[in-house]
Amino acid sequence: MNQVYTAYGLHLSSDVPIPGLVASRAFADVDVEVWLYTEPSWLVELADAVPEIFYISPSESEQGTPTLTVWRFKGSEYFRLVYCDGTEFIVDGLGKKIRATWPDPLTLEDTTTYLLGPVLGFVLRLRGVTALHASAVAIGKQAIAFLGPAGAGKSTIAARFARLEFPVLCDDVVPLIEQNGKFLAQPGYPRLNLWPESVSALYGSADALPVMTPNWSKRYAALNGNGHRFQSEPLPLAAIYILGERGIEPACPIVEAVPPPVALMALVSNTYLNYVLDEAMRAREFDLLGRLVGRVPVRIVRPQADLAYRKRLCEVIVEDFHTLTSPADTVQAARQS
Repeated sequence: MNQVYTAYGLHLSSDVPIPGLVASRAFADVDVEVWLYTEPSWLVELADAVPEIFYISPSESEQGTPTLTVWRFKGSEYFRLVYCDGTEFIVDGLGKKIRATWPDPLTLEDTTTYLLGPVLGFVLRLRGVTALHASAVAIGKQAIAFLGPAGAGKSTIAARFARLEFPVLCDDVVPLIEQNGKFLAQPGYPRLNLWPESVSALYGSADALPVMTPNWSKRYAALNGNGHRFQSEPLPLAAIYILGERGIEPACPIVEAVPPPVALMALVSNTYLNYVLDEAMRAREFDLLGRLVGRVPVRIVRPQADLAYRKRLCEVIVEDFHTLTSPADTVQAARQS
């Protein structure tokens, strides 16, 4: 019997348990079917299909191989994603089917790091869902997102909030659904993935958390114990904080408003996997992000370079967030934080 899960607002089924996900109750409609160990019958549709290059990542491995190469099969609506370590995914053009394979000595856990990040991000984009390259936490019944490119500290700041017992909504990928004039941030899955240096700074030792996979040094914090909480239901996005450069000035951390035109450009450049978008999809996304900056305040935060201020950073953001909400919302958020 297939395993069933919910992640990023999608109902998933899989032929084997997926590390990092918590099984859900059975549901009538499955959005995405995942094959990890068995070969699905629909692969025969690709027997005569001709692949053509769709995307080549600018980043490369130490051997000079592109980190990711994506092919699109001419004559069929399928994509082939190949990572530099040999891990491959076949994804249908509607974002409903995924087949994964990987070479030895890689493991299911290695493949899951791709599946639960960029591959499901790819699926979201194919399904027309805009996702921010961000992490998000809950303050009361609202969500705030931390935006920035790789290495900006999105996961680290989410972990800081988790240590203060704020529920974490998602890590690295924040899918947005526009509904009744609000933008709902969809929950990811109950893990936070962190580099060893962040684990050491937050938990006292790089070995304080388990590794994601035996073949990688990155570690994870489970969000279902040890004081950590996972926000499993969607929440309205109430503010976006762009992570700026760290400063050494005594005034840091500093939070400042971002003018809407500047905020729009920041969001456009920090949507998740935007290389998937064609011209029409980019136009629709631009319109959506325009509405987003018109309804949700965007701020820039300059953290203090001194890690001794990491708790103060969270306090400054929460204080700033409370100034953006109505008095009633502020009281309620404070009671539930």
